[in-house]
Amino acid sequence: MAALRSLLALAYIALGVQAQTSTASAAACASTIESQNPAPSVASGWRVDLVANNLTEPRGVIFDSEGGLLVVEQNRGISRITFNEDQGGCVRSEGSAELIIDDASLNHGIELSEDGNTLYASSPTEVYAWDYDASQGRNTSGPRVIIGEMGDTEGHTSRTLLLSRQVPGMLLVSRGSMSNVDLTTLDIGSGVSTIKAFNISNMTDSSSYNFIEDGLLLGWGLRNSVGVAEEPVTGGIYSVENSVDNFNRSGENIHQNNPGEEMNFHGYLNGTKTDEQGGNYGYPTCFAAWSVDEIPNNEGVQVGTQIAIGDQHSTLNDTVCSERVPPRLTFAAHQAPLDLKFNQNGTAAWITFHGSWNRDEPIGYKLSYIAFDGAGSPVANSTSNSSTVDIVSNPDLSRCPDECLRPVGLAWDFEGRLFMSSDSTGEIWVVTREDGGSAADASPSSGSPSPPSATEGAPAPSNTGAANVNVPSLTGAQFPVVLAGIMAAIF
Repeated sequence: MAALRSLLALAYIALGVQAQTSTASAAACASTIESQNPAPSVASGWRVDLVANNLTEPRGVIFDSEGGLLVVEQNRGISRITFNEDQGGCVRSEGSAELIIDDASLNHGIELSEDGNTLYASSPTEVYAWDYDASQGRNTSGPRVIIGEMGDTEGHTSRTLLLSRQVPGMLLVSRGSMSNVDLTTLDIGSGVSTIKAFNISNMTDSSSYNFIEDGLLLGWGLRNSVGVAEEPVTGGIYSVENSVDNFNRSGENIHQNNPGEEMNFHGYLNGTKTDEQGGNYGYPTCFAAWSVDEIPNNEGVQVGTQIAIGDQHSTLNDTVCSERVPPRLTFAAHQAPLDLKFNQNGTAAWITFHGSWNRDEPIGYKLSYIAFDGAGSPVANSTSNSSTVDIVSNPDLSRCPDECLRPVGLAWDFEGRLFMSSDSTGEIWVVTREDGGSAADASPSSGSPSPPSATEGAPAPSNTGAANVNVPSLTGAQFPVVLAGIMAAIF
């Protein structure tokens, strides 16, 4: 009798799972919210649904511990959206978004502490922290500046934030360039076009860091690395970089398909030494090749090879560029990657491609993922031109950018659904699998290896946030020569 009861119980569970999967994959999730533009295309086996709209340029997004979605609305502040679900597991916004922090200077970066009790956000000049109560869905203190002195606010003004889950208390901040080809970035001491990490674990309410002078330098010569993420298995830091516009080389304008956008690796925060960490990634002199056949003087050049801008000479040439940190992966030019999120087991990295403006035929405007091996590295090799798998895209790119979905921020909820903001349309979309499974299972797991151990003698993260990187800058004699080459390339 006991055996029979067990069999009946298993049968009941199996039927329940089957029914749940069937319901979740049904087309009954049609949203009552109307999309501003034609519905996006979606890859086979996936679905994308509109769950919130009428937002003001939504950028960074993150879920709090009560399931509320916090959204940075550019030129407005931070809003919170709550969701409900019907019996089919379809998620929808519950009422309108509530503005919880009214501050028009906040424009992109957002983070939450691991316990969910501290909210972080950034303006072009500061990083702020607030006490936060998810049960109330609001901040319970005024803002306090934890990082300031970021320098001029020209050009790329987003300051992406990432709080490490592998090394508690380490907050990463990415700061882009002040123009398309920013000569300020030739000086490592400028703080421009860098990614830095700051130890905020022992800060007091009255203390703050100086961005230019403090922090652990993870990389410089990074034009505009908006998407920054921590690979969850090994703790490796990756970013995706928006590369230069109007690219000239050897007197030819080849900007339509060159240079490529980049995925870069920046080492670890646990003290493990790597060749990449703190290194020069090339900008504003060296860039990743994409369409090799269109590049003048392309002997030995492959996808991802660092090549010199403008005319080559003794201090600016491909040999010099070969000494810069190369990208781990390269993507087609002008797609503008803006966010990067790993799934929980480190087998996929999702990227939003905001879309082009400096190209005759639009490109990007999509959500894609890259397969990772579950041990901290992409499956594709560094010369691959097909590393991305497109999941959500626009059906007619000729209508972009004015009548297109333009993906920006990504956030996982507790059910393994991937939420995505579109700033141009003021919308939030959710990406799920048609079979009812978690969107986080985009590619199979390859196991869970241990994080790399710290190399003996490697510096641990500093409580002071002081940088400890010895990298070369241009000498006074070299600067005018390189400057002339760059100016010739631009004009």
